[in-house]
Amino acid sequence: MKLAMKYVILYVNDFEKTLHFYQHILGLPVKMQQGTYVEFDTGATTLSINTRGSVREEIGLDVPEALSASQTFEIGFVVADVAATIETLRVQGVTVVKEPVMKPWGQTVAYVADPDGHYIEICTAIE
Repeated sequence: MKLAMKYVILYVNDFEKTLHFYQHILGLPVKMQQGTYVEFDTGATTLSINTRGSVREEIGLDVPEALSASQTFEIGFVVADVAATIETLRVQGVTVVKEPVMKPWGQTVAYVADPDGHYIEICTAIE
């Protein structure tokens, strides 16, 4: 069996706020939208959002209605200049979770949060 990751879907509460965040603050182009399901072009892997209510009603998955304070995953975006990207996001009101740091393996890493609190790693490429 050979698996190929095609997309990641984030379940969100505030559709309009989250759509604005990913489309206008992060600048991700919308590939497709059907109701509250949106796909963003991020390169090889598509990032999607859908409302928690839609996932429960239309797909039938047991998705909790409320946000959880516990994060169990992150999504990551590679940029050329982490510090500059974080400052650009901070000016736009994005919550910075962790300031940029250089890791022992030479990668610069920082974290922000989207409107639902999903962790987003902003990092340099691993050389």
